[in-house]
Formats: sequence, structure tokens, C-alpha cells
Amino acid sequence: MTSDRDAVRRRAAARCRERGVVIPTLAQLRDPDLIPGGLRGRLAGVGLWDVDPLNLFRITWRNDPRTGQFNAGNWLEFPAALTGVEARIVGMVGKWFPTGAHKVGAGFGCLVPRLVGGEFDPTAQVAVWPSTGNFCRGGAFDCALLGCRALAILPEEMSRERFEWLRSIGAEIVATPGCESNVKEIYDECWRIRDTRPECVIFNQFEEFGNAVWHYHVTGEAADAIFRRVAGPRDRLAAFVSATGSAGTLAAGDHLRSRHPDLKICAVEALQCPTLLRCGFGGHRIEGIGDKHVPWIHNVRNTDFLAAIDDEQCIAVMRLFNEPEGWTALERAGVPLELVENLPLLGISSLCNLAAAIKLARWYELDARDVVIVPLTDSMELYQSRLHELRDRRGHYDRDQAAADHARWLLGCTPDWTRELGYRDRQALHNLKYFTWVEQQGRTVEELRRLWDPDFWRETYAVAAAWDRQIAEFNELIGS
Repeated sequence: MTSDRDAVRRRAAARCRERGVVIPTLAQLRDPDLIPGGLRGRLAGVGLWDVDPLNLFRITWRNDPRTGQFNAGNWLEFPAALTGVEARIVGMVGKWFPTGAHKVGAGFGCLVPRLVGGEFDPTAQVAVWPSTGNFCRGGAFDCALLGCRALAILPEEMSRERFEWLRSIGAEIVATPGCESNVKEIYDECWRIRDTRPECVIFNQFEEFGNAVWHYHVTGEAADAIFRRVAGPRDRLAAFVSATGSAGTLAAGDHLRSRHPDLKICAVEALQCPTLLRCGFGGHRIEGIGDKHVPWIHNVRNTDFLAAIDDEQCIAVMRLFNEPEGWTALERAGVPLELVENLPLLGISSLCNLAAAIKLARWYELDARDVVIVPLTDSMELYQSRLHELRDRRGHYDRDQAAADHARWLLGCTPDWTRELGYRDRQALHNLKYFTWVEQQGRTVEELRRLWDPDFWRETYAVAAAWDRQIAEFNELIGS
């Protein structure tokens, strides 16, 4: 087995050598100051979305969109004039990742450890990316940089932009029935591919711990660095709020809690599909947060609070943040123009996270000393077709509607459809994994029980150091 892996590693290194690839370590993605100066200098001539291997070094929250270099991070703070709450809600901007979404990092965390470990052969195998949208885009981009073939699986009702971009980058596409909530249909397609295409390797974001490990170390460190930049001497990091999706991003909360023990971790889902809140099901319009099950990589034991967001809230606020009359209404309400002009940096799931942060702030009665961090996973650049559809269906967005949406959906956002979790609540949600992962997806009861052990997560997140050693050895094999 070892000799087989060595042979695969040599072939992978040869492929990377042909393409001029150098693979960054997680330490470098956390802190780009560790990237050698020569590589940083070359990045100035490379566009953020260019299919250039140098963009592997831009799989970080710290890209500077003005210079092409790096900064201390990109964030927006949402004031009380916008949110109606005293708490300082701070959003980490994901638009400045390659592909315009942070899922390119989750893809890196799944693919690169197998590539450098000799478990994936780019000369013979195909990387399969099951997704509700951004993960397959991120995985396909990672593949393009590393010279691997990619197959994207996503629901047929996803936005047109996603399909167009995947075709442009050369990914094979399989569209499965349904919308955001139809994750089982994606899993069914994975089983069909396993049975019929032996050259395919499935990178399932919902069960790949590489997804969580990347977010724990890179997203978690970025969130803490932003908190240290914005916090006053008496401020406290009160909460980390993220839509469940694959649950990878929630692992950043685990990292933050290791430094801020009183931190609350909030998992967010669509009210139209309240799987965690009510064991519910259904379809919804919050693109990017697939549901109807508990992801294998969700550390449920560390989840304190649930918030379900009405998808109409996201749709209404999307227009408020992107239509001229919405901007005018927000300025009149006292929202600074600089922030108003940057509100299109929030995509649909980012709006969901913002709404949940407001609910959490009201539930816990947070004040101006409390900082709540939310990831703004992508921007409206990926959803322009949705805006056009709304204009066609609902007509012109006027001043009265803008004022009403601000008053109802933000200033009037109340902590309904939420739940604070106790120990037995968390355990019950953890046990829900059985029905998807043991009964349907081939996991064992012993593995499920292991996930309840806090030591499992500490050991899992600790693999990052070994990854970095393997990456360094692989780069030596490439000759870089």
C-alpha cells in the first residue's frame, strides 16, 4: 500500500511540476505573511479569478482586493441604525476569495491532503464535488489550479450563474432534482457514480473532515484576528453565527471557543426547512445552506443556539440592500453611506446569517460591549439573476416598500423560531445523524458514538500540523 501511495504521489508531483504548482500550507493561509516574498510579488499580476496555480495562495480571508496582496482581513460592521440592536455585529467578507466564495477553502481542505498523501491521482481519477452550489464551484476551481478533473453535482434549481461558471471552467456537471433542500438526491447520485465510475473519488463536504479542519484553522483564526482589530478594551466576543450548510464553517466556532470560553455558537437554517429546530423538512430559497439532515462533520455538542430564518426575510432584505430605493431608505435611517454602498457584499446566505445574529442578540440581550461574528460567505455577484427574477415578478421596488422591509425584517426582527440548547437537546440532534449516516450512507454506530466524544474533535483538528509537514515534503518532491 505504501509503495502504491508513493507512486501516486510521484505522479501527482510530476503533474504539479508541469503546471508550476506550489501548494501553500494551512499556516500560510492563516497568515499570508509567511508566504515567501517572491511568490507574493508574483501575485500582483494575477487576477483573483484567474486559473493560475498562484491563486492557491489566495485561499484566505486576507486578500486585499485593491492591491492584489494581503491585508488584516475584510469585514463590515452593521450598526444599530441598520439592525436595531446594540450588539456589534461584524461580518467577515467572503467575496474576495477566488470564485467569490469561501467554499474554495473547504474544497482545498478536502482535496489537498489526499493529493499530497498519495490518496488521489490527478492523472487517472476524477474529483467529484456534491454540493448545493458554492462547494462544487470551489472544488472545481481547486481542481483547475492543480490539474485535476472535476465533476460537479448540484440541484437543478440553483442560480443560472453557477451552471454557467462551472461550464466555463471545464467541469463536468450533473444536475439533480430539486432545490437547496434536496440533499438526499445529491447523495443518491454519489452512490450511482460510485457504482458505475470507478475512476471517481467523492469529496462529500457534509462528511469530509478536511472541510471542518480548514475552517477551524483558517476561518477561526481570521475571525479571532478581526475581533482583536475591532474590539475595545471592555468588549467580549459573544457569539459566532453561521448557517449549517455542510457545517464546515461552524468549526470556526470551535476554534473561537478555545480562546473565548463563554462564546455562543449559533447554527442557522431556513424556517421553511427547520431540520434542527423542529425535525422539519421542506424547500426554501436561501441558496447555499442545504439541509434535511445533520451533517456528519457538525460538532453538535458545541452548538448552543438555533435560529430558523424565513426565506422571505432574505429575499426582502436582498432587494433592500441592492435596489436604489433601498439604499436611499437606509441612508435616511442613518446608515452610513460607506456601508450602504458595500451591502451587495452579502449574498443570500449571508443575509440569513445577519438575520440570525440579530435574533441571537435580542434573545441574549446583548449590548454594545458584545461582538457577534458572522461569515458573509459570498456576495450578490453570484445572484444577479435572482434580482432580475424578482423585478420581473414583483415589479419596481419603491421607497415605501424599502422602508417597510427595513422596519419589518431588520429593526423589527424578533427572536421567534429560535431555541437555546441544553445538553440533552444537543444529544438528541446528534442522534439524528443515525438516520442519514448509518442507515443510508454506510457509517457505523461506533463511529457515530465517537463523534460525541470531545477528544475526537480535538484530535481531528490537530491533524493540521501533519498536513503542513506533508505539503512541505510534497513541494520538495515537486522541486519548488
